[in-house]
Amino acid sequence: MDPVQAFVDVFHWTIPVAGGGLLVREVVGNLFGLASALGGMARRVWAWPVGIAGNLILLTVFLSSLFGAEDTATLLGQAGRQVMFIAVSVYGWLRWRQARRGRAADAKAITPAWAGWGGRAFLVLGMLVGTVALTPVFRALGSWEPVWADAWTFVGSLLATWGMARGWVEFWLVWVAVDVVGVPLLWSSGYYASAVMYLVYGLFTFTGFFVWLRAKDREKPAAETLLPDGPR
Repeated sequence: MDPVQAFVDVFHWTIPVAGGGLLVREVVGNLFGLASALGGMARRVWAWPVGIAGNLILLTVFLSSLFGAEDTATLLGQAGRQVMFIAVSVYGWLRWRQARRGRAADAKAITPAWAGWGGRAFLVLGMLVGTVALTPVFRALGSWEPVWADAWTFVGSLLATWGMARGWVEFWLVWVAVDVVGVPLLWSSGYYASAVMYLVYGLFTFTGFFVWLRAKDREKPAAETLLPDGPR
């Protein structure tokens, strides 16, 4: 058998479902994403490289039309977010590894903290401004309608991943906002495995928020409080 053709056949493997098919790459990529999310909830450094592997797989999925699947919708925001994930994940990986140094062998990589009002304003404004700015760009490039939803999930994913790298508790809520829009977008464009996984993520992110919130309160760094000398 021609090895090139064998690779192409494996590359386009599908799982028969209800008269159609789910792309195996899409399922595998999302499973890597779920594993990364679980690692992120547990604040383990390995969550980042596992997530990067999933991003590389999903990048080929959302650009399927470039790999011979002409009947598959191209979601530039979803494809672009995989590239963005990889870039930000490298930053998060390095940041968590650095934070992990000097801690006990069984310790978590970081201690969660609030973003503060400045950080929250950055997240909210970033979501709104970024979506408005990127929507016409994605539309001009031929992304799937509604294009604003594609832009929303792209910007939100960027901000959520950045917030996770920084250790901000609020990043879980950004993911909720992404999932609410992402599920119907992916379903309508035919990426059913990703839509179902987004739905799972949506439920998962609520849990992650409260897990990190509890960790923030229970793992406050010990600090020595120096009181000023009283009157002599």
